[in-house]
Amino acid sequence: MAQCVQSVQEFIQDSFVPMVAVLCSEHAEQVTRKNNLNFSELLRPFCRLTSEGHMRDPNNQVQVVKNLRISVNNVVTRPSVPTSGVHGPAQRRLLSEVVSACQPAEGGVANVIPAGDYDLNISATTPWFEAYRESFLQSMPASDHEFLNHYLACLLVVSSSEAVPVEQFLKLSQEQHRIQHNGEYTNPKWFIPNTLKYYVLLHDMSQGDEQRADSVYEDMKQRYGSQGCYLLKINSRTAAAGTDEQIPDPWSQYLNKSSLQNGVSVNCLDNTHPLQLETAIDTPGSLDSLRAVAAETKTTTVYTGMVAGTSHGACLTLNDHDRLRLFIQEFTFRGLLPHIEKNIRQLNDQLVSRKGLSRSLFSATKKWFGGGKVPEKSIAELKNTSGLLYPPEAPELQIRKMADLCFLVQHYELAYSCYHTAKKDFLSDQAMLYAAGALEMAAVSAFLQGGAPRPYPAHYMDTAIQTYRDVCKNKVLAERCALFSAEVLKSQAKYSDAATLLIKMTCEDSDLCSALLLEQAAHCFINMRNPMVRKFAFHMILAGHRFSKAGQKRHALRCYCQAMQVYKGKGWSLAEDHINFTIGRQSFTLRQPENAVSAFRHILTNDSQQTSTQQGAFLREYLYVYRNVQGVCEVALPQLPLPCINSSATRVYFGHERRLAEGEKQAATHVSLDQEFDRDLAAVWQDLEEQVVATANRGVVPSTFYPTQCCLNSQTDNLRFPLAVVEEPIIVEVAFRNPLKVPLVLSDLSLLWKFTLKDFSQPQPQDVMVGDKDDIIATEVIPEFYMSPEETRVARLKLLPRQTGQLNILGLVYNLASTPTGDSTINSPSALEGTWVRGRQDLKIQGPRLNQTKEEKTSVSHGPDRRLDPTITPPMPLLEVFFLQFPTALLCGEIRKAYVEFCNVSRVPLCGLRVASTHPDFFTFGSSSLVTPLTPLSPTSFENCSAYKTLATPPGATPGSVTAVTLVSAADFGSGGEGGGGVSGPGTGGKRVAEIPLGEGTLTPGESTQLPLWLRGPDQEGVHEINFLFYYESAEKGGKISHRVLRHTVFICASRSLSVRATACRSNTLPEEEREEGRNGSMLVFVDVENINTSEAGVREFHIAQVSSSSKQWRLHKCINPAEDKDCKLTTRERGKLCFRATRCKPHEGTKTLITNYIISSTTPCADFFFRRCQPSESWRPQGAGPGGGAEDITGVVRKCNEVDLDIIVLWKAYVVEDNKQVILEGQLHVALQTIGKEACSLTQKEEAQEMVLLKFKPELPPPMTRPSMEQLSHLIKTNLHYPESYSHPFVQKSLCMVPVTLTLSNCSLAQVDLHCTVKDAICNFLGDPTKFT
Repeated sequence: MAQCVQSVQEFIQDSFVPMVAVLCSEHAEQVTRKNNLNFSELLRPFCRLTSEGHMRDPNNQVQVVKNLRISVNNVVTRPSVPTSGVHGPAQRRLLSEVVSACQPAEGGVANVIPAGDYDLNISATTPWFEAYRESFLQSMPASDHEFLNHYLACLLVVSSSEAVPVEQFLKLSQEQHRIQHNGEYTNPKWFIPNTLKYYVLLHDMSQGDEQRADSVYEDMKQRYGSQGCYLLKINSRTAAAGTDEQIPDPWSQYLNKSSLQNGVSVNCLDNTHPLQLETAIDTPGSLDSLRAVAAETKTTTVYTGMVAGTSHGACLTLNDHDRLRLFIQEFTFRGLLPHIEKNIRQLNDQLVSRKGLSRSLFSATKKWFGGGKVPEKSIAELKNTSGLLYPPEAPELQIRKMADLCFLVQHYELAYSCYHTAKKDFLSDQAMLYAAGALEMAAVSAFLQGGAPRPYPAHYMDTAIQTYRDVCKNKVLAERCALFSAEVLKSQAKYSDAATLLIKMTCEDSDLCSALLLEQAAHCFINMRNPMVRKFAFHMILAGHRFSKAGQKRHALRCYCQAMQVYKGKGWSLAEDHINFTIGRQSFTLRQPENAVSAFRHILTNDSQQTSTQQGAFLREYLYVYRNVQGVCEVALPQLPLPCINSSATRVYFGHERRLAEGEKQAATHVSLDQEFDRDLAAVWQDLEEQVVATANRGVVPSTFYPTQCCLNSQTDNLRFPLAVVEEPIIVEVAFRNPLKVPLVLSDLSLLWKFTLKDFSQPQPQDVMVGDKDDIIATEVIPEFYMSPEETRVARLKLLPRQTGQLNILGLVYNLASTPTGDSTINSPSALEGTWVRGRQDLKIQGPRLNQTKEEKTSVSHGPDRRLDPTITPPMPLLEVFFLQFPTALLCGEIRKAYVEFCNVSRVPLCGLRVASTHPDFFTFGSSSLVTPLTPLSPTSFENCSAYKTLATPPGATPGSVTAVTLVSAADFGSGGEGGGGVSGPGTGGKRVAEIPLGEGTLTPGESTQLPLWLRGPDQEGVHEINFLFYYESAEKGGKISHRVLRHTVFICASRSLSVRATACRSNTLPEEEREEGRNGSMLVFVDVENINTSEAGVREFHIAQVSSSSKQWRLHKCINPAEDKDCKLTTRERGKLCFRATRCKPHEGTKTLITNYIISSTTPCADFFFRRCQPSESWRPQGAGPGGGAEDITGVVRKCNEVDLDIIVLWKAYVVEDNKQVILEGQLHVALQTIGKEACSLTQKEEAQEMVLLKFKPELPPPMTRPSMEQLSHLIKTNLHYPESYSHPFVQKSLCMVPVTLTLSNCSLAQVDLHCTVKDAICNFLGDPTKFT
């Protein structure tokens, strides 16, 4: 149970106090009414004695009475409540008002109880329960089976201003005697026949004659004795004078506390005088209605609480307070306690004489307890004898009276003995109501005994409760007994037993009582040594339910809120939904709309396990509550809980959406919201942008460079304010999730934004605007957005800025509605189907966690995420790119011609158009220095036109003859580098950035231009992803955006075509013959061409159209194939071999020689793709060995001698059948010959995976230099034998024939060579020195 202000001992003592009645004369009432009080109310704050009292028990032992309180009440002859054992409607209403009036204070003391994972915030006290308990006990009717609430004495109060005060005392005495002994009145009940009458002379100090009052008082002492009368002087000042001095008001707390209780137990300010009661009462039967009593009590309560609430005791001084306190003390010590002591002795004597026992009960206690016990029967065996009544003089009742008197004066040991004796007698007579009362008080007396001589008999209480409830059918007495027992058990830390008892006392008859008992049981569970948190929460829920049924909405809400602390976030979803739903309803009923909305939000936002029907009901109630909140409070748009928004998944796209293809035009892919973000691909685009920015800025990337991000998401860098362009849309993609099993309908969905106008030419912003002004920001509105149950769906909302400044996207605004399915569960005519509310949801995006400094690593801090805060900049050019006749599949090395259209769709001219690509060898825009007049200007000029520039074959020329030798530079084709050897990246030839030629260098607004674009299929088969980055700038410099980019990605499927292998070997022609023929050295080049196409693309055959070469030192001279075919045709898996003579030419520094036939291979596109090839021979060629000796020099000489600087270009045609139509495909393959005798291939060999290398801690010694082999050394010289084809010799004359053979040796290197020649199996005569040859 919760903590109480009083201890259990104080609570029980104050529940049973001596009762004193008051009868006042009319003049005495007038004296007290000056203070807005009657006489009993005047004494109430002073009824607790501050000093100890003493009395003697029957054994003449002194008994100390401490902290005694008496109850002084006006005489009420009307019955307070019916004696049926249950509360009547009026009393229930009064108890309900008592509980309603006592609410937890705002900011009251809370008790934080740690229990496992919980820190429960629970109210430390429950004053409403204490108020109910106090009111319940005070409103209990006086019963015949006990005497604790019977009147022991009566105060007869007469004013000193009476003409003959003694006569008034006589009238009051006779009235009291008539009320007690006439038998006409059942109430009030009196303890003993000879009730103590105490005569009080009330003197008004402000008006009366004090000497006369003293004289009357002296006469009273002579008549009634000094201990039976008292002169009380009050009203020492007037009411007017009382306003100047502040005197404490001790009456207000008692009057407010008892204002709702007085209708049952006290008659406050009754307008009818007690002497006239006989004329005001009709018949006892007509007094059973409590409705009139309650109404009268309520009116008197209002009188005392409201009228008297202005000032109480206005005519009393502090001395008067002391006189009142002294009067109560004198009355108790001189009158009441001696009267009780005398009656205890008389009762003890009567009992002793009637029982024939010894004079003292103490000496007889052992005999009573020791023998003659009557066997006790169980409650189930006892018959219903609760209606048995004893006569007033019955000895059993005399024992009970003596026990009650002893209990009232705190003589608990003697009281226990008497209760125990009475219990036996009552059980013997089967007077169960009397027996239950004796058991109850015996248990309480045993508990209150000082020193605890015996344990608390809890079974006495259990038996009493069961008897009251089951046998006597008196639930009021059973409830009182349970309240006492629970307090005792709680004081002994027996919380489990107390909780069990309280739960057992709940019933369906009284919701208020059951709610209070269940709440106290819940507090018992939480106060145990090991707190039972879930039982606490469960019983708080039950208490809240019963409070709700009893009409105590505030207490019900409090119970549910306290239980919510346990269920929240623990996976008890159904219980949590029920609690939140109830909290929402109760809060709405109590006009707490904010709390109601908050509770309903939790129901809808959590992952509910409710059925779809229940969720629909929750949603409709939520919407109904929200509509009422909006109707009451005219505030800004409320925050809506549905649908759930994943703010971190919000994506923002800057720019127009991608245009679809227009006929044969294919638009650039650029960036769109349909694409998934790829971090690796983003790094590729950033690298390309850095390269093209560096190219545009003379090779240096500016320090202010920041990569362009057209689409922002959770994985991009959002630390900076993004830049958007005026008159270009901003598209925000928001991810919605419907957590419910019912559909949701959103209407008028739009973005909520704040905009700060700012002219970037001025330092200060001009204005701040929030809302939907289309002249500032054109806001797109989605009329209806439907979400299916448990659906996740994205909405794309568009903003079109029309002014420059700073834009802040705050959230979304929309109407939320439920589908009209079923009836609303709220009984209200406004709860119609299709109820909707308008609200908002904010987009709050948490930035990335900071983890740079030590402070950031040790704490959890997040950086900003500014993807929703773009800066709107002045207009910029906007480029659109379209591709015409762009293929999706190519043969390896195939040359295809396409067209690109550039359109400026903005109002600003653009310039500096460039393109960067991850595959610069895939495309070319042609050479800007070489004019190609034979190239068609448009794609519709004619079909099957050759991508190459051709030249007619001269008449009479043979197919293998040389037609042209052209000197060109790699710089002419955009490959840069000296001698064409410039390489911009590993494994790539040529630059990745190319300038796109525009007519006048700019593209004006609305202008478009179309340029040819040659493509070459990749050398490796498979699917290739090729990225283009188009870069352009504004012709108007000085803007916040320095440049803009446009992305395009294509996927090319490359199929096999031809495989070309080439080998070079030296010719045996003598140097003299070569000089005679005008040649400066020659060699043979063997070209092996194989058709490796698998006819996947419908290719029937390949034709080798031309073989060209490129070299600084060599050129192809003629084809020396023995076959006379004009064309070389290769079908599937066929191989052809060509042999060419290559002759040495004069070197030209910085140039390349392209030897061509009828296809002009020295122009676009053949030369472009050749210079963009992946591995040029110059980049591989090693440096020659310097002068020196040893094995290293010899190796360098051999390598130098075997070097070849010759690139072979094989141009081919293929015939493909498409749609019953033959199409001619063209292409070219490159082979770089590097070493004599070493085969080169057009296809790059796949690198084998490197094996794992063991880790070595000591460096190995370099391998020793090895001398070239004899085969390698033999390549240094060239040999030639000359001998006659036929020789005539007369063998008859001479048997020995000598044929002259001439061996010619030629040194192919630039070093001196020592030659040793040996002829075996022959006789040779050398005409020269065979050992030296230079």
